[in-house]
Amino acid sequence: MNHHDKPLTLLGDLTAADFLANYWQQKPLLIRGAMPDFISPIEADELAGLACEPGVEARLVEEEGPDGPWQVSHGPFDEATFERLPENNWSLLVQAVDHYVPSVAALMNEFDFLPRWRLDDVMISYAPPGGNVGAHIDQYDVFLLQASGHRRWQLGGKLTEDAPIIQGIDLRILKEFTVEPDSDWVLDPGDMLYLPPGWAHHGVSQSDDCMTISVGFRAPSADEAITSYADYLGEQLPASQRYSDAGMAPVQQVGELDDAAVERMRQLIMSTLDNPTQVAQWFGRVMTQPKYVDQVVPLETPLTEAALVAQLQEGEPLYHMPGSRFAWRRDASGTTLFVDGDGHACSTELAKRLADTTPLYAEDLELDGAAALITQLVNTGSLGFMGDESEDDEEY
Repeated sequence: MNHHDKPLTLLGDLTAADFLANYWQQKPLLIRGAMPDFISPIEADELAGLACEPGVEARLVEEEGPDGPWQVSHGPFDEATFERLPENNWSLLVQAVDHYVPSVAALMNEFDFLPRWRLDDVMISYAPPGGNVGAHIDQYDVFLLQASGHRRWQLGGKLTEDAPIIQGIDLRILKEFTVEPDSDWVLDPGDMLYLPPGWAHHGVSQSDDCMTISVGFRAPSADEAITSYADYLGEQLPASQRYSDAGMAPVQQVGELDDAAVERMRQLIMSTLDNPTQVAQWFGRVMTQPKYVDQVVPLETPLTEAALVAQLQEGEPLYHMPGSRFAWRRDASGTTLFVDGDGHACSTELAKRLADTTPLYAEDLELDGAAALITQLVNTGSLGFMGDESEDDEEY
């Protein structure tokens, strides 16, 4: 019954369970023909066009730039920039292409054996022959899917975060990179390489149409998580909840911070932090925060519930807006739907339906509380009707 128990071409005929048990976050996996007969969802000139759009996060890496080696420039670019580039040894990287090109966003569905909230975005890079960004490590899992042309990948094993890097440039390129045995491959279109965090890798374009799709993941670091959770909790705690030491013994040494005092403080902190319900509420919010702050744009003129119901009943579907993030959780205190950094209490059925990215139709209004919550999500910009103008993706 569980589709995660069947062998997947995407994972080189491993089952999702095998892959997660033996490779995920542990070791790399090269998968030949992960997506057989793969046709790139975007052309190189479309990617360059996207990199010229305001608001799109794009970088250009030139190994021998006009201003020095390993020059990094940030978009938006203009056509003149692309016209002056040499024939070899540069790379264009565009983040979050899934936010702009629906067929790229659809690739995320291939990875449905991983929680959707764990996915970050789909980056696409283009490089003429020799184009690369140096040998480096990332702190996140990544699937590198060859979209067109050929790229040679070399792996250098798992390194610690303090591995020495070349100083004085805008990239974190490793000072020393030693290729591991049997870790040097040329990937063809449809081939894919999975890398866990911290694995040294170096990818060099071998053709003039080399495009690589990186499906990246998000994982908060311990320091981000602790400060973020403490802030979230702090907003809800009363000022009256303080260190207290009723019943303490008389002081032996004036000025000493004794063990009992430290323990009382530790107990105050630990008992306040250790709240599974609050951790879940914070976690759901933080993992659905949009990649870009200004991504989710509220409607200037909010819709009324009646207007929303009418529009759905006319047969117009509602879509999850590009870059919008949904997750849900049910526990003893009820069900919460997390959307773009906010939590909404609702029925489990409604939470599951809204977290499913298929378009919403009039019949979905039959779920308890649907009209009110859907209206709210349309007004905050997380759901939207697609007007005629955005149905074609040839905006650039």
